[in-house]
Amino acid sequence: MKGYETTEAAISGLFDDYELYYQKEKSKKIESREKDIYGLEVKEEEGVAIRGIRNNRMTFAYTYDQGEKAAESLVQHLTHLAPFAVYDEGWNFPAGYEKYPSADLFDSKGAEDSEKREALFSMEKAIIDYDRRIVATRNCELHEIEVETKLANSKGLNAEGKKTLYILTGLCVARDKDEVSWYDWLWSNHWSGVDGERLGRSIAQKAISFLSGRQLETGTYEGILTPQASCDLLSVLSSSFLAENLYKNKTRLKDRAGERCFSDVVNIVDSGLKGTGGFYFDGEGVPAGDNVVVKNGRYMGFLYDSYYGMKFGVPSTGNGTRTGIKEPPKCGPRGMFIEKGPTDIRSSFNNGIVIEELMGTHTANPVTGDFSLGAIGHIYKGGTPTPFKGVIFSGNIFQLLNNVKAVGTDLVLYGTYGSPSLFVEDMKISGI
Repeated sequence: MKGYETTEAAISGLFDDYELYYQKEKSKKIESREKDIYGLEVKEEEGVAIRGIRNNRMTFAYTYDQGEKAAESLVQHLTHLAPFAVYDEGWNFPAGYEKYPSADLFDSKGAEDSEKREALFSMEKAIIDYDRRIVATRNCELHEIEVETKLANSKGLNAEGKKTLYILTGLCVARDKDEVSWYDWLWSNHWSGVDGERLGRSIAQKAISFLSGRQLETGTYEGILTPQASCDLLSVLSSSFLAENLYKNKTRLKDRAGERCFSDVVNIVDSGLKGTGGFYFDGEGVPAGDNVVVKNGRYMGFLYDSYYGMKFGVPSTGNGTRTGIKEPPKCGPRGMFIEKGPTDIRSSFNNGIVIEELMGTHTANPVTGDFSLGAIGHIYKGGTPTPFKGVIFSGNIFQLLNNVKAVGTDLVLYGTYGSPSLFVEDMKISGI
């Protein structure tokens, strides 16, 4: 970026410590409808953000403008804000690191535009051709993203890296005596991991399987949470592992490190290299790594960024998350997932319920873990599935993960969260 070096030179004498964060992002979105290109959107953004610490006060500013004048204006804006910033002795930046992990996150080959269109069309065709009861497709989109990031601070930290991301999405509507829809998506850092036809068949099959759904009888069931449903619950639980919530006393895991808090078949890892947000370093330049937060059901410890690491006198775990240049980094999960188990629990499943999708997870209480959510899925009797809908699945996430009796092999990462299928006892369902 033009003026990047100028910005660094201008800010170095004005603050006790400073950080420069540069990001260039290219994105392309292709949408298909009725096996033809329906929409095309191409974007490119390039900008720089600065954080400066002076007299224990942190200020933050960013710009998408380029050139020396833009750099000078950004630094002036930052200095004007400094006297009004909150005083806090916890503000700090990490020192430099000798090396960063190697990871295959960048696809230098990519694909021709014709290949991308064909993947999109093959997904839509696979949906439409699957069954005559498929009446419409929507949200058939291919997103291609390339990100280049550079980060430097006054303590000698210098980090840079590039990654690519391909995301394929699709939704279909099926109609018979009733109407149902199903949405799903996949992602990969490499084009070779994108299989449109396979995703299309999966979406269509799932939509057809929900036709003629009915309510379940109210009761307590045992059965399976699919990876998609499990990821939704993990997204609620994840805040309990953050040092920010330890500091604010908003987690049930305070003072419980080393205790068995979950089923002994549950292992949870937060990895800086997994999921759609995987990168070589976090939003503060700390090298990515794997942090085990639950091992054989025992809670192992919290996730820290530099700020809360300073508050508790521990090093950052690489959990300073950053979504771009518009916001400063904050403590958050990077790529949290439940580790897969040793056996395929789906292949031998004959009796019980399979919860495929949860609705309303934003209403769950992340502190207590209590939830009451809409659910759809299938009930199995003698290996034969019957769809159900219009039921309420309620309980507590901590207790639910204590009731996990088996963990499957089918680990899937949806964005920031991942899980295999989970076999769970004592699931409370409110139906008819």
